[in-house]
Amino acid sequence: MRIREGISIAFAAINVNKLRSLLTMLGIIIGVASVLAMIAIGDGAKTIVLEEARKQGGVNQFTMYCVNIKKVGDVWVANRSNEYFKYEDVLAIEAECPSVKLTVPRIPAWGGVLAQVAGGAEVRTGYNGVNATYAEAMDWEIQEGRFISDEDIENAAKVCVLGAEVASDLFGEESPIGKEIKIARGAGNNREKERMTVIGTMMPRQRYLQFGFSLSAQIFIPITTTQVRFTGSDKIEMLSIQTKEVSDIPLAMEEVKATIRKRHRNKDDFFVIWDMKSGMRQLDKISTVIKIALGSIAGFSLLVGGIGIMNMMLVAVSERTREIGLRKAVGAKQTDILLQFLMESIVMCGVGGVLGIGLGVFVSKGAAFLAVKIVKIVPNWPAAISVQWILISVLFSSVIGILFGLYPAIKASLLSPIEALRIE
Repeated sequence: MRIREGISIAFAAINVNKLRSLLTMLGIIIGVASVLAMIAIGDGAKTIVLEEARKQGGVNQFTMYCVNIKKVGDVWVANRSNEYFKYEDVLAIEAECPSVKLTVPRIPAWGGVLAQVAGGAEVRTGYNGVNATYAEAMDWEIQEGRFISDEDIENAAKVCVLGAEVASDLFGEESPIGKEIKIARGAGNNREKERMTVIGTMMPRQRYLQFGFSLSAQIFIPITTTQVRFTGSDKIEMLSIQTKEVSDIPLAMEEVKATIRKRHRNKDDFFVIWDMKSGMRQLDKISTVIKIALGSIAGFSLLVGGIGIMNMMLVAVSERTREIGLRKAVGAKQTDILLQFLMESIVMCGVGGVLGIGLGVFVSKGAAFLAVKIVKIVPNWPAAISVQWILISVLFSSVIGILFGLYPAIKASLLSPIEALRIE
């Protein structure tokens, strides 16, 4: 039997029993749709996580925080160490640690800050005291003007760079470059007010999902200016260390710890380290568990669909016994009968797979729309189904057709033409 003829007979058989065929294919349709939707949504989530990591400087970094409490065994105790990070530590790390690409010191004040334009608008915000490498480390482009320079750091210049939201709230559509704002921290009469000249604005950046705030709603000030004008101390609360490659992180950690110990009386108990890569690995583990769970459910749906295909093909063999007898009587071989019914099973699974692909695309797009527009989990959720997974789905459907259609096809091919023709 020719393959084209077998496919034609298969579609004719499906056309005769449309509703029964559709119900039989339902398990395949739901299984394929579940797999594709799961992959699309999972890949979209991974894209979002990677974007979150990029907004925080990328996966090839780790952050060191000064701590007031530390865990000893199972008990949290006060950290009585007098040691803390200083700007000289930043210079030492950059000079002595070959695995380190960039070192960004930060003194953050995430809220409690009032920014004002003389005689104009005001906005409640926060600031970050940073150095000249911050924009490069965060892969963040300047929208207008320039970022903080090494000269600004050296001179503790009274300049600032505005996030896009702050710039819009204070100046609207007007350019803020060269204009002066007041930055006040504290409450009531205790507010520390400082005048700063705006030297630049940053490109808009979306809100962090993890922390619930946006860097676009922050003001960036030279770290030395922050120390002189606001904190009154040379203490730096955190250091973000960016390596040349992700694989360099373990070595860079050891190099940085050694440098810090050398500069702080051989102590390294006054800070903790958070590794972006470790956080990503944890998220990958969670994602893998979810994919395995959802994949098992989808696989069960495909198994049920395959059983449904086998059941229908057995019914078809029983219904078409005389047809099988006539075909054998006029010269059809066992292989012809085998291929005929096997082809019907494969075509039915293939059609179910194609319908499942369409449903999977619809479900994934619908879930993305739900997350963005209705539940409002994220501002954007990519849910693109790759051609690779479409091909895998079609191939997998065909394999199910072969596996679950083989027994009915063999049963049909082994029928005796004499016995088959006797059946009414």
